[in-house]
Parts: sequence; C-alpha cells; structure tokens
Amino acid sequence: MPVSPQQQARVAELLGREPRGLAAIAVAGSGGEPVVIRVAALVDDKPFPTLFWLVCPRLNYRIDVVEAGGLIARLQARIDADPALREAMVEDHRRHIALRDSYIDAAQRQRLQQLGFAAVFECKGIGGIADFGRIRCLHTWYAAHLVEPNTVGRLLDEYWAASAPEDPAA
Repeated sequence: MPVSPQQQARVAELLGREPRGLAAIAVAGSGGEPVVIRVAALVDDKPFPTLFWLVCPRLNYRIDVVEAGGLIARLQARIDADPALREAMVEDHRRHIALRDSYIDAAQRQRLQQLGFAAVFECKGIGGIADFGRIRCLHTWYAAHLVEPNTVGRLLDEYWAASAPEDPAA
C-alpha cells in the first residue's frame, strides 16, 4: 500500500526532514502513528541497505539512553562469549537479506545491476552491516526486530524488562 501524503508529512515531522526513499510504514502504533518505516533499496541512484528505520521518538530516546550507557559493548561481549547467540545473529542477517530482496522489484533490480550495486545487498545485513557478528547500532536492530524478531532486539527487550524500574527512559 502506498504511503499517503499525511503519512509522508508525519514521517517528515518525526525525522525533522523530508524522508528519502520512503517506501512504506512497516510498523504503526495502535493509533496509526508511524513507528518503523521501510526504505527503498535504491535512493537517488545510490544503494540504501538499511531497510528499516525507527522513527518513534520515544523508542529512539530509550535506545539513545542505553547506547550512551554502554549497552552495545555489554551486549557485544555477551554475544562474543556465546556461539549460539553469534549463530543466531548470522541467521538474523540472512533472513533480513532475504526479506530486503523480496521488496526489490524487477525495475529496481535492473537499475542496481546497471549501476554495479547488485552485490551490495548480498553481503549487507541488518543496518547495512557486513560483519554479521557485530552490533553497530541498536536503532537499526530494533527497527528490524519490530518487523521480524531478531536476536539483538530480543536481548534489548530482555534488558528493558530486567531494568525497567531503574530505567529513566522507560
């Protein structure tokens, strides 16, 4: 379903700028408020491997707070120490690549090939990351998690559930 002019205006308001490559509202709140947007694979003839973008100010703030508090490093250490979590992350990236691929239509695929960018999407996972064992940004992981659950999003949910009474951003 195409993005309505009202939705586009609301996303622009949430981002503080006009959205580039806005393809869909991937997740909306109960009142229809955009939470996660889906972005086209090709924006202004440049590859855009970040499929989902978190636009909810409340969630963005909550993630800003925990990132500033060093949560990425703590989660990364936990993942590095656990082969099952590392493998789950690799699978998350593989599923994400397949999902992103499912949104690329024939015309976009042809243009990506003409521009020499087709291979970019074969090796870039959640948030456009190539190293499937690393967490680069909790925002992109959580945006993807709200569309299709993933390991890092689940760990973040667990962290929030365990720390909710102490979390000022909760």
